[in-house]
Amino acid sequence: MLENIKLEWFSNIRGDLLAGTVVALALIPEAIAFSIIAGVDPKVGLYASFCIAVIIAFVGGRPGMISAATGAMALLMVTLVKEHGLEYLLAATLLTGVIQILAGYIKLGSLMRFVSQSVVTGFVNALAILIFMAQLPELTNVTWHVYAMTLVGLGIIYLFPYIPVIGKSIPSPLVCIVSLTAVAILLGLDIRTVGDMGELPDTLPIFLWPDVPLNLETLMIILPYSVGLAIVGLLESMMTATIVDELTDTPSDKNRECKGQGIANIGAGLMGGMAGCAMIGQSVINVKSGGRGRLSTFTAGALLLVLIVFLGDWLKQIPMAALVAVMIMVSIGTFSWTSIINLKKHPVSTNIVMIATVLVVVATHNLALGVLVGVLLSALFFANKIGRIMYVKSKLSEEGTRVYQVVGQVFFASSEQFIKSFDFKEVVEKVVIDLSQAHFWDITAVATLDKVVIKFKRDGAEVEVVGMSEATETIVDKFGVHNDPNEVEKLMAGH
Repeated sequence: MLENIKLEWFSNIRGDLLAGTVVALALIPEAIAFSIIAGVDPKVGLYASFCIAVIIAFVGGRPGMISAATGAMALLMVTLVKEHGLEYLLAATLLTGVIQILAGYIKLGSLMRFVSQSVVTGFVNALAILIFMAQLPELTNVTWHVYAMTLVGLGIIYLFPYIPVIGKSIPSPLVCIVSLTAVAILLGLDIRTVGDMGELPDTLPIFLWPDVPLNLETLMIILPYSVGLAIVGLLESMMTATIVDELTDTPSDKNRECKGQGIANIGAGLMGGMAGCAMIGQSVINVKSGGRGRLSTFTAGALLLVLIVFLGDWLKQIPMAALVAVMIMVSIGTFSWTSIINLKKHPVSTNIVMIATVLVVVATHNLALGVLVGVLLSALFFANKIGRIMYVKSKLSEEGTRVYQVVGQVFFASSEQFIKSFDFKEVVEKVVIDLSQAHFWDITAVATLDKVVIKFKRDGAEVEVVGMSEATETIVDKFGVHNDPNEVEKLMAGH
């Protein structure tokens, strides 16, 4: 226990503290922007980011991952806030947390194994594009100073690590933010700053129970939003956890992460914050800045609150160009450039899944919808591929018995091919169907076997089914009717 705490919290103290500082600074404009999207006061997003990051540091299943208020969640809140107000949003946030905790207990996090690598790649590439597109408003209709500051910022981010000794000791995004802020203040540049994004809160958050009627009507109002928020939040969190797993080459507990996200959202709702989830952009910043443990996530949340409440006057002077440079670095680092090279190497179906995921996410800004489309396409391509592998070999014995040997997987996608593999016009006294190299997966496959057996029996042949594995025998015995004389008679009479 103590060894695990030491490993997750104190094995990388300096790296986690510095990385958390970078993330805290980058969280501020995003939390304000997401609050504006949702139609609430900036402090709602900032308080949420503080609460979620601090709580998830203790209860999350993926050390080093950053969770806070996010754009994907904010988009789902717009209608609720517009029609019913902030109090109902807070109530929906609490219910979202409860649903996510339940999802953790029924182990929904394990469903991530059904998400193929091509969907993950598409998700990552789509987020990289969205992160870059989100920076374009800051680079549109601005003076040349903004472009110059952004280019200098990118230069610092990519070149600073090559400086001997200190280059590897201090995260280059932090150097970028501090340097450009100092330059902007010294030169008195008239460019957009964090202070122009919205008013920063100057007080600590307080415990706040949503002022809504505790009745069925309230539940019916918030339930659809809470379910949507819970699904999108868990999906984005699970996908981000998978990506951080790959970046750090360490495992994570997805079911614990589900519960942790729920607890964090309940905490945010009770502190006047909106629902949130894991943030791939900030998580990548954290990892690339040297953050690995829970201390980096805690530092990001705690320092965020300290900065906005106690150092707000300084914070307001950070030029947006510095943060834009950091986010462009994130989008470049997030995008899987090898996926473009691999388009020639990978199967067409894999490329279609990846590209479809990207297009749907970018077109709708709905991460859940994009992943859903990707998973469905992956399942269809997989079913089609496995279905085509199934085949039936046939031979006529010296005794005049026709033996059919089925090889492969028999299920809904291969059932039609299964029926076509038998010659019902051939006149034989006995037919043997050998299933020793086949596996029956569903009731469609069982129903198909029934049809084949009954067709042969209807034509006067004796049919024997042999070689069933234990699993196949179980499903055939449960749902099959070809061994039931009464059922066979009924079906034969119906023809």
